[in-house]
Amino acid sequence: MWSLISRALISLVLLSPPCTAARDAQHQLNTVEDVLSEPNGGLVDSSATAGTSNSEALLASSTVFNGVKVPPMKELSGTDFDKETKDGYWFVKHYSPFCHHCIAIAPSWQTLYEFYFTSKTAAESTKSSNSQTSLNSFHRYYDFHFASLDCIAFGDVCSSHEVTAFPMFSLYKDSKFVRKYEGRKDMAGLSGFIEEVLESIRPGSRPKDGVKLPEVGASSDEAGASAVKNNQIVSGNTSGSKSSKVEVLAGDNATVIEDTTSPNSGMKGTKSTKQSSKSTAIPNPAGTSVALSQESFQKFVTNTQDPWFVKFYAPWCHHCQALAPSWLQMSKELQSKLNVGEVNCETEVRLCKDVRIKGYPTIHYFRGGERVEYDGLRGMGDLISFAKKALDIGSGVAYVDASTFKELEETEEVIFLYFYDHATTSEDFEALERLTLSLIGHAKIVKTDSAVLADRFKISTWPRLLVSRDGRPSYYNALSPKDMRDFRQVLTWMQSVWLPIVPELTASNSREIMHGKLVVLGILSRERADEFITDKREIKNAALEWMEKQTHAFQLERQELRDAKQNRLEEAEDRGDQRALRAAKSIQIDISEEDRTQIGFAWVDGVFWERWIRTTYGIEVRNGERVIINDEDNHRYWDVTESGSPLMPSRTSILETLPKVISNPPKIPAKSSSGALQQVFFQARGASTSHPIVTMGLLIGVCISAAMWGRGRIRKTKGGGFFQLDGKEGLLNGGAYGKAD
Repeated sequence: MWSLISRALISLVLLSPPCTAARDAQHQLNTVEDVLSEPNGGLVDSSATAGTSNSEALLASSTVFNGVKVPPMKELSGTDFDKETKDGYWFVKHYSPFCHHCIAIAPSWQTLYEFYFTSKTAAESTKSSNSQTSLNSFHRYYDFHFASLDCIAFGDVCSSHEVTAFPMFSLYKDSKFVRKYEGRKDMAGLSGFIEEVLESIRPGSRPKDGVKLPEVGASSDEAGASAVKNNQIVSGNTSGSKSSKVEVLAGDNATVIEDTTSPNSGMKGTKSTKQSSKSTAIPNPAGTSVALSQESFQKFVTNTQDPWFVKFYAPWCHHCQALAPSWLQMSKELQSKLNVGEVNCETEVRLCKDVRIKGYPTIHYFRGGERVEYDGLRGMGDLISFAKKALDIGSGVAYVDASTFKELEETEEVIFLYFYDHATTSEDFEALERLTLSLIGHAKIVKTDSAVLADRFKISTWPRLLVSRDGRPSYYNALSPKDMRDFRQVLTWMQSVWLPIVPELTASNSREIMHGKLVVLGILSRERADEFITDKREIKNAALEWMEKQTHAFQLERQELRDAKQNRLEEAEDRGDQRALRAAKSIQIDISEEDRTQIGFAWVDGVFWERWIRTTYGIEVRNGERVIINDEDNHRYWDVTESGSPLMPSRTSILETLPKVISNPPKIPAKSSSGALQQVFFQARGASTSHPIVTMGLLIGVCISAAMWGRGRIRKTKGGGFFQLDGKEGLLNGGAYGKAD
């Protein structure tokens, strides 16, 4: 009986259409685990079916959209995934050729790619141009790319990227995972995600009302596939715009904020002009701090170009309570100048998490989707000073000529100067404007095309960036035009040089000044005005002279190494020794000014920081101005010269003492700025850093000794068995079998 049933079942299986079984298997394999667990990725032969199930991945020919030739979408190779996505943003579709959801979304994905590839950017010329090689084309303006990855062919790569279902859309930046798209998998949902990313890349460049998407499979867009309506940037206020009022409560007071939404402005057939991205509404009209919610923050702070000064706080925080009166008074002082807001992180938990608030209170200055944290003192004067500097920089990079720059040097200690010419592109200027926000409270940045200034600073290539500190220039070395537009790289260089030559030590910059180097610290008093000016000038002159000497010594040392290499080359050529010649050519002159002991200069208000100076360095400022050489990393300092006299704010005294301090070992004994136990720890750490091989040998010796001692103890314990008889063996086992003779 069972044999008949088995034969019948086998016959049914063999006679059933094979495509039905394959289709059922495809519908079930929607997760990575399901697909990769099947041999050959499922029941269907990939070579026979993949080409028909994922058209956008294997599309070999170009398409045309809006009359523009669109190349095939990039199909990533799993083996070279990091290499192919190392530059820019990549929106990647992870798919399986056998997944019916992947097959269904394929036309929408291809149309979306074609739409954005041919779309115009805010910076693109109004003239009709199909050239995708322009710096203002979509891909080059946003550095945003579309691609697909076959997870059947490259299952290990998809597993490493934690792809758990198909299709999965992920955003990468410079080959690093950013986030996964988790919305609706249709053209509108994907477009909304893309618009959010593009706006974060280029704040203010996307239309507020979104883009008009084409139909799936269409070859053109009625709106011209343009991200800029009527060739205008859709932002800010325009004539005839509609406005709505949103009431936001701030404590017991209600502040009404007008939200203006610009309709399609401009008429067909008229010449369009670029609209300002800044709102014309008066900021902070009521002179109060506006309580912001998740929705109002997104509407008025994130999605506008208006600057905002925002406090994130918790009601139970004592520091927040202490800040509240100063914050309220500051908002009154900034009436009609700057929007001021506050976020209660107890009620707006999600918003504070998105902004990555780690402590209370935290204060941020926002502008156009970007932000900078305020980390200075929380007095009303400090807050207002920062806000005014932010507003000054927020007006854009000012142009200066030779005379204006000379006047600026008399009031500013640090000035970044950007040189440009007629060939400088709009992309270069946009990269320059991005830097302004990070410079708030640190330095001023200006631009020029003055031939007089170019001759003064010996500029021969454009664009070029330098910093002038007390008339002493330092240059940003860009190897290619791309380096001038690399925001992170340029900002990192700026952060290394944006302090004055002799800055004032404050709570906000103390770590930046004191750590990683020896610091000549002048302890001065503003109460003695004449002495203060003279002593500060002496310290600055000592700093400039020391920097000149160090630069000269570095150049001399590098020249000596080059001369030594040249002598070896000439000697090898004279002898005809090819081996010596190759060895001489392979010599690398790797020398940098950073390899030397770094010396910094600063001054501190001895009256304001009297308690800290007295407890740390044992110096009373009322007894007169003093100078110390501080080594914060090793918690030690020097306050006397080689002769034992106090170190004074004198150029001669400082320059004679510094070489004695930086010699190894120091010729002047150091004093400790910490307790005895801390000093022992820091001395041990310093010794291990200075002599790593000896330290490693001592550690190995200690480990071996400890192991031998422990092994001996174990043997002794085992030798005694379970009972320790302590010489009384005769009582228990004096003879054989417990018998005594």
